[in-house]
Amino acid sequence: MGRAEYDPANTRTSWEDGTLGRLTGGDPSLLRRINSAVVLHALRATDCATLTEITRVTGLSRPTVEGVVEGLIEAGLVVEKAAPEGETRRQGRPARRFRFRAEAGHLLGLEIGPHRVAALLSDLDGRIMGAQAKDVDETASADERLERLRTAVAELLRRAGVARGSLRAVGAATPGIVEADGTVRLGTALPGWTGLRLGERLSRSFKCPVLVENDANAAAVAEHWKGSARDSDDMVFVLAGLSPGAGSLIGGRLHRGFGGAAGEIGALHLLGREATPETLLSTTDEPLHPLDEQAVARVFARAREGDLRARAAVDRFIQRLVHDVAALVLALDPELVVVGGWAAGLDGVLEPLRQELARYCLRPPKVTLSLLGEAAVATGALRLALDHVEEQLFAVEGTVTARR
Repeated sequence: MGRAEYDPANTRTSWEDGTLGRLTGGDPSLLRRINSAVVLHALRATDCATLTEITRVTGLSRPTVEGVVEGLIEAGLVVEKAAPEGETRRQGRPARRFRFRAEAGHLLGLEIGPHRVAALLSDLDGRIMGAQAKDVDETASADERLERLRTAVAELLRRAGVARGSLRAVGAATPGIVEADGTVRLGTALPGWTGLRLGERLSRSFKCPVLVENDANAAAVAEHWKGSARDSDDMVFVLAGLSPGAGSLIGGRLHRGFGGAAGEIGALHLLGREATPETLLSTTDEPLHPLDEQAVARVFARAREGDLRARAAVDRFIQRLVHDVAALVLALDPELVVVGGWAAGLDGVLEPLRQELARYCLRPPKVTLSLLGEAAVATGALRLALDHVEEQLFAVEGTVTARR
């Protein structure tokens, strides 16, 4: 258990760019691992390839490529692909083709939130094979919440026909400040969450590595992978809610901060501000109680219906969120801000945020809504699991020998 290091520069490969052959090494064992990684990269970057094509792209000798491919086949990571029907060569049988076996293992991305738990299943290429979500009561204990998650995972694996033993890595994302070993150092959104050894608890259900991350950080990774931030390496994802959080990528790398608490903008109201969220969202002379998302959703609904006091409450809430995000943007100077997480009224945040950033930023970032919506957190957890497996796959040890 632990934490994956998200770095898209290490996960994006190209068949044509020629970078795969530039890896070098000294001792023979390291050289074998590098050769295996280079060949596996090459095969994974295309549907299939012949030995001649692999040799050309990697720059390795043909005997080396033949030995590596043989070892990868034995390891179950590569398989020979049948030639297209009717294909013949001028002399003899068609050239043998090989492909990366994405089905050789599977990954899980888990979301553990206040109102639901969710799981995404993929193959080793990150292709989604199924999803499962279950509602959970906001007041549920840690044990109840984790049991609900275990049920969702079991149903997902059963429906997909995937054995638990084929899982190579599991990513999990949750509210709170998460330490490197998967312990929730501080988590006020879920009962019994502060101090929970979440990585250890989840590891009891899986025989593969389990990586735990903050939910806003995971969502930022997801938007960079498959969402609104695919073309931006300097971005902030705002997980809007009663206590908003943010995840950020700087130069394409996830920024967690020294103690894993980067982006905790929900705590900014403690810095000398008198108005609490309960006061901001109140439509009466008394603080809103209980302060939960259902109660706030009702305030937003009344505002849309034209209730003046509800409109004023929503305006106060949005303005606070805008100020919090602006403070983070001024510190990080991102190219893009993605707003997501809470469906109620998010469209009303965009224009005030753009106007506020235009006042203070020399080059205001683009502001847009999440493309992934409620799937962002689980998708990011899945991406972190995939990063971990890629790191292992592209440093194959022990099972493959390559000879120059």
